[in-house]
Amino acid sequence: MATTTNPRSRKKSETAAPVVIAPNDVGKLPPQSIELEEAVIGAVMIQKDAFGTVSDLLRPESFNTTKHNLIWQAIQSLAAADQPIDALTVVEQLKKMGALEDAGGQIYIANLTRKVASTAHLYRHAQILAQKATARDLIAFAADIEERAYDDTQDVDELLQLAEAGVFEISQRQQKKDVTQIDPVIIDAINVMREASNNEGNISGVPTGYTELDKVTSGWQRSDLIIIAARPAMGKTAFVLSMAKQIAVDNHRPIAMFSLEMSNRQLVNRLIMNVCEIEGSKIRNGSLTPSEWQKLDTNITQLMGAPIYVDDTPGLSVFELRSKARKLKREHNISCIIIDYLQLMTAAGMNPGSREQEVSIISRSLKGLAKELDIPIIALSQLNRQVESRGTGAEGKRPQLSDLRESGAIEQDADMVCFIHRPEYYYRSGDKSEGYDSSMIGVAEIIIAKHRNGATKTIKLKYRSEFTRFENLDTPEVKENFSTEEIMNSANFVDRGSRLNSMSPDSVSFVNDGSVPYDPNTNQAPF
Repeated sequence: MATTTNPRSRKKSETAAPVVIAPNDVGKLPPQSIELEEAVIGAVMIQKDAFGTVSDLLRPESFNTTKHNLIWQAIQSLAAADQPIDALTVVEQLKKMGALEDAGGQIYIANLTRKVASTAHLYRHAQILAQKATARDLIAFAADIEERAYDDTQDVDELLQLAEAGVFEISQRQQKKDVTQIDPVIIDAINVMREASNNEGNISGVPTGYTELDKVTSGWQRSDLIIIAARPAMGKTAFVLSMAKQIAVDNHRPIAMFSLEMSNRQLVNRLIMNVCEIEGSKIRNGSLTPSEWQKLDTNITQLMGAPIYVDDTPGLSVFELRSKARKLKREHNISCIIIDYLQLMTAAGMNPGSREQEVSIISRSLKGLAKELDIPIIALSQLNRQVESRGTGAEGKRPQLSDLRESGAIEQDADMVCFIHRPEYYYRSGDKSEGYDSSMIGVAEIIIAKHRNGATKTIKLKYRSEFTRFENLDTPEVKENFSTEEIMNSANFVDRGSRLNSMSPDSVSFVNDGSVPYDPNTNQAPF
């Protein structure tokens, strides 16, 4: 007799099939490899000097299991005490720590050495463990940031700083540099010497444009942190802007300038003063004479298109600076960075205990960034007020390294420390008792107080206050007002066939003060 199947029962049995649940539906396991942890610990215990091979890669937190974490702590303690590392010594060390049972016991530790077939790939195994540990750190940090982001009381800007600082801290753990045999370094040094010998003035670094200064420094050197310090009104910003003009405009080298004190427009106005030789008050209120408008029209083309990149973000943090500097180096291949000024920066997200510690973090980070990007970083710095109360006369006010403000770490981290000193600032209208020296009027001293790779020296430069510009001391003064006869009789005069030469005399109005033709009815600038 044939049997029949109830359609309903068949449908019911089909739907009752077990459902397979994917692992992600029940949760995720943190990145880990128990087998590799066992292999690395076992290899370190059976091979002499194996710990030194992987000690720079691994820390106790690199092992995800508690017992392996404890075993590695014991191994580190033995290595620090210069004791042999094997299964027996590790067990004894764990007993001293009171953690033998938590580490799995003596039998478990002995069995770890039996699981190692070969130690040939120990370093690669350690690299994998380190990468998995970094992944766990990122997961834990991201979870913390996510939780804070849901908190309405959390300031978003502070959270961004915290996130950037945390990621930076994790990335720093991964930055390991291998030991280099000296031969390629020697070749690189010789190549730099050859390049310098072919450059004008034998300059191997970024030229400052100041002859005597370049003789001492050979230009600002790659990976150096240069501190330029002075009391207010000595011309710190004027000095670096004069230098920026010569680096970027005259030598066509891209530079970046981070101004925490002045806005971009103020910086550009100072550059216009420098390049066009127009007084600052006239630039601010626009009261230029026709000849000055012409001078502006002629000289401003030097700045247009110049590879100068400015950023006026207030309260710039070291993490923001690092991010922007990396981008500028990658996209524009900048040759140096100028920061105005160091004490206005912050170490947000790193929770420094005091302002002194914060400045220490900033200076150390700047030095690290200079090495990473392989370019000089020039940071301006303030000096303590005690300079003003020390001694009498200009000589008594000469700055020294102990005057650096807020942290001795600045002096320690810097490759070079330069002070700007203008004796005339302290003169009292010809008072001879105050050390008055007429030859120092309009002269600034650049005091190289620390030079890690060279000599210390005092360089004299000319300071032109009307244009807030520093020049070489032997730069000749430029006469502003020439008569037509003086121009025509000058040995440097060259008739270039100007369009004006083909115009009738009546159509051109020459003025002996150096002005150029302009519309007298509208008084418009010629551009």
